[in-house]
Amino acid sequence: MEGKKKFDRNLLFRILSFGKPYQSKLWLSITLSIVLAVLTPARPFLIQYTIDHYIENKLLQGLLYITLIQFGMLLLETGLRFVFSFVTSWLGQTVVNDMREKVHQKVIHQNLSYFDNTPIGTLTTRTINDIESINDIFSEGFISILADVLTIIALIGVMLYTDWRLTLVSLAVFPLLLVATYWFKESVNKSFKRVRNAISALNAFVQEHLTGMYVVQSFAAEKQEQKKFTAINKEHRDANIKSIMAYSIFFPVVEIILAVSLGLLVWWGATRMLNYQVTQGTIIAFNMYLNLMFRPLRMLADKFNTLQMGLISGERVMQVLDSEEHLQENGSLKPTRVKGAVRFEQVDFEYKENLPVLKNISFTVNAGETVALVGQTGAGKSSIISILSRLYPIKSGHIFIDDIDLKDYDIYSLRKHIGIVLQDVFLFSGTILENITLNDKNITTEQAISVCKTLGIHTFIMRLPGGYQFNVRERGNTLSQGQRQLLSFARTLLFNPSILILDEATSSIDSESEILIQQAIDKMIVGRTAIVIAHRLSTIRKAHKIIVLEQGIIMEQGTHESLLAQNGIYHQLIFTDPEIV
Repeated sequence: MEGKKKFDRNLLFRILSFGKPYQSKLWLSITLSIVLAVLTPARPFLIQYTIDHYIENKLLQGLLYITLIQFGMLLLETGLRFVFSFVTSWLGQTVVNDMREKVHQKVIHQNLSYFDNTPIGTLTTRTINDIESINDIFSEGFISILADVLTIIALIGVMLYTDWRLTLVSLAVFPLLLVATYWFKESVNKSFKRVRNAISALNAFVQEHLTGMYVVQSFAAEKQEQKKFTAINKEHRDANIKSIMAYSIFFPVVEIILAVSLGLLVWWGATRMLNYQVTQGTIIAFNMYLNLMFRPLRMLADKFNTLQMGLISGERVMQVLDSEEHLQENGSLKPTRVKGAVRFEQVDFEYKENLPVLKNISFTVNAGETVALVGQTGAGKSSIISILSRLYPIKSGHIFIDDIDLKDYDIYSLRKHIGIVLQDVFLFSGTILENITLNDKNITTEQAISVCKTLGIHTFIMRLPGGYQFNVRERGNTLSQGQRQLLSFARTLLFNPSILILDEATSSIDSESEILIQQAIDKMIVGRTAIVIAHRLSTIRKAHKIIVLEQGIIMEQGTHESLLAQNGIYHQLIFTDPEIV
């Protein structure tokens, strides 16, 4: 699709619209491009005038004045070019800053299904590399191309005005330059697309494999993964080499064409000069005109490719901004507190269309009750807690909290009253205190310490070097699984949720932490509605209600004793499933 698209003006205008808040800078850069285009042929014109009038007639006093004027114009042009370069670069970086904020804001509000279908490395490329390419539209693309085109037009105009015959002879090889430029533009454009795709693939691969390095090394798969990386990296290299080849051919060709053009100028100009039809100043001025013209012509094709690549990157960024996988329906109710009663009514849910995960789920949890969800892997336990927080949209049915439909709540406000502790705890790079408070400035250090003392984990934190200022590093890798789990409890309890969700929070922990975790859970669920996915029998038995799931369907509901008495699926799970101990 990208290969067929030549130039999307609507997309360009949409990208340029991000510069609307800074339109004064945009118009300043456009104005400067016009002024510089006019000034460019002025110096060669003055040199021609100086040679033909002051030097030819040996007017030394006038020569001094005209030289000072030329020096002043040189300083003026240099200053204006500095301002033009700075303003266009400032504009590009400012627009990039705004766009990156919008993309990040869009990404963090997407449903989790969006991240299930989009590699993290790809999103990283969109947020960093692709948006950075959009900067080139402003600093090296649209405005710069406009300045170069105006400069070329001004130069040709002055040349035609000075001597149209000499102009036509000098530019006789101009069609060859147009052909070479078109070939270069198309060749580099194709290779740049390959480079962008290769960068995206590299980012996705590296992100995924660095995150999963434990698995790679555990299964001694380094050689296989290195071969995959080598293939992706080779594609990136080959794409760059192809673009380098185009540059290596194009620039020497341009130099040859310029040399031929200068040769024609000297041949024709010298002939006419001997016949007193053209002056020495004109020949020298035309030599300068040609050099000034070929300089932007060399770069014009490259800048068109830069613009095109910026548009390709812009199209990818706009796909993120236009994505509709975020929360479509959001209510306006923003409760300051919820009691925590939960009710599911005939809820159907699927991650992918026509592949149902939950079927006709109905159950009630009274405020303050603890409900345990049990079942084999893939039964739908985690899906229930995901849709309760509206991390995924349901297909049909209704979910109520305090007898109010979930869709009527402002979900971002409601989520503050729902605390989730997952099995795979994610800690961010930073201190323990920063991970517990999530950098919320409204939470004091004293409040965080108080919660940790309540959970009985203050002592273990103080044993670490630096205590609450201990840096857990990326994903909390400097801590054990049990320690990370305990910190996630503190993080959840600190925000004082009315509804508590524990997703297998007691599995995969070391024996040293198990007692602390069990005690922490007992303290956390007091006075709160708790929905627990657990494999520990001690946790399940304390629940007011147990819901047994199988292939997305509720098979049994009841207390531990009543379900055992039924001698059904729950009874079989308790006595045959080795994970339940």
